[in-house]
Amino acid sequence: MNTIAPRAQGFANPGAEDICAVLAQVGTAAVVGLSPNPNRPSHRIASALQRSGFRIVPVRPLVHEVRGEKAYARLEDLRGPVDLVDVFRSAEHIDAVVDSCIRLGMKRLWIQQGIVNDAAAAQSVAHGIWTVMDRCIWTDLNVLCGRARRVG
Repeated sequence: MNTIAPRAQGFANPGAEDICAVLAQVGTAAVVGLSPNPNRPSHRIASALQRSGFRIVPVRPLVHEVRGEKAYARLEDLRGPVDLVDVFRSAEHIDAVVDSCIRLGMKRLWIQQGIVNDAAAAQSVAHGIWTVMDRCIWTDLNVLCGRARRVG
């Protein structure tokens, strides 16, 4: 029922229980590729997360602020810890995001639905980063985990 199929090249998403347990612990998410355009999926999902009690930290060059939060050009520029890095960049950019997460000691990485880079995801896991790929964080929070509001 709530099984999550493994992916190619040795990467498999965590199971449903693990995903829900981690999402319950997340308070702050760095959203890489967060668009200031309200019609873009990254903006809609970040907005929904924010309304549900998550703090979002936009990571996007050339933008000063998104959804009332100061934006940063790169993960390396963040001020303060984040619980999860949520990525809305195309597959060819995931390697660089993973490299940044490894360098910065990030603990959790979420690569949004429709974005697949199996080698980068496997590299992330190999460095001890809890990783989800090709899944929508908002859908999983609501459908898989059965709640629209974070608890914890």
